[in-house]
Amino acid sequence: MKAVQITTPGKLEVVELAKPAIKNNEILVKLHYVGFCGSDLNTWRGRNTMAKMPVIPGHEVGGVIEAIGNEVPEGLKPGMTVTVNPYTNCGKCASCRNDRVNACEHNQTLGVQRDGAMSEYIALPWEKVIPAGLLSPKNCALIEPMSVGFHAVSRAEVTDIDVVMVIGCGMVGMGAVVRAAQRGATVVAVDIDDEKLSLAKQMGASYVINSVTEDVHARLREMTSGFGPDVVIEAVGSTPTYQMAVDEVAFTGRVICIGYAKSEVSFQTKYFVQKELDIRGSRNAMPSDFRAVIHYLERGTCPMDKLITKVVSPEQTEEVMEWWDKNPGKVFRILVQFV
Repeated sequence: MKAVQITTPGKLEVVELAKPAIKNNEILVKLHYVGFCGSDLNTWRGRNTMAKMPVIPGHEVGGVIEAIGNEVPEGLKPGMTVTVNPYTNCGKCASCRNDRVNACEHNQTLGVQRDGAMSEYIALPWEKVIPAGLLSPKNCALIEPMSVGFHAVSRAEVTDIDVVMVIGCGMVGMGAVVRAAQRGATVVAVDIDDEKLSLAKQMGASYVINSVTEDVHARLREMTSGFGPDVVIEAVGSTPTYQMAVDEVAFTGRVICIGYAKSEVSFQTKYFVQKELDIRGSRNAMPSDFRAVIHYLERGTCPMDKLITKVVSPEQTEEVMEWWDKNPGKVFRILVQFV
């Protein structure tokens, strides 16, 4: 079968691998579309310290069940459109013991710590295969990144009386915008790209702020009668945005951290104490987050076509990665098509 492999930093190749055989508890998924995410770009750049090399990238999946093992439950059948939960959990660490398997200490995400899904077929335990209802395989590739944003909103315990600022309007941030709006919160989306901000408003943001051309602090004070946002969700992973989150959140507010900062971040730690902040990490997503995203996408209100920047063949992946590296702010999702 055909697969895409990051062999060394800056190098992508199309390779031929054996089609996987399935065990009794496994499902063979025929991949139609697999998305590139920011972690794949950083692996290609040589900046993802968690990734092994060489590695097959990809954990945002849309496909169809090709075959099932003898021990797979009856509800999963060949021909069903599915996505994939790309995380593992050991069942023994503190996170697993506390039923927060998304944060397993020994997690191995597809395409990062182990080979991913950017190939024609993948074999997985049946528990990791998620039926996607009426969605097309193409749109299924949007589920996983949006579910990460949905999970962040759950971590923040957002309600309808909250003002929620989401910093970063990529796919994960858009998921947070959607879920916070669904919960009735007033959502403020912050980004440096006006096109992304316009789409964030279409997807549920009440207010948008371009942090390059506008005074974020002044706008927030105006919107919140001087209090600041109750919740700030950091979905970028940079020093300025992490500092902005702590500086701008209201007293007794909640800061939710999704993005991985690539360098050390200095804080005015007095704000941690003076504001009595809740600072919470948010990692990956739970199965319930996947189901919630599927339910949202099935409604047909999401402008899914606007979230897909490019669709390319496996042979075009090196070219598109080089383009993405030069234009990182212009990409929501790049999908690789195998069918």
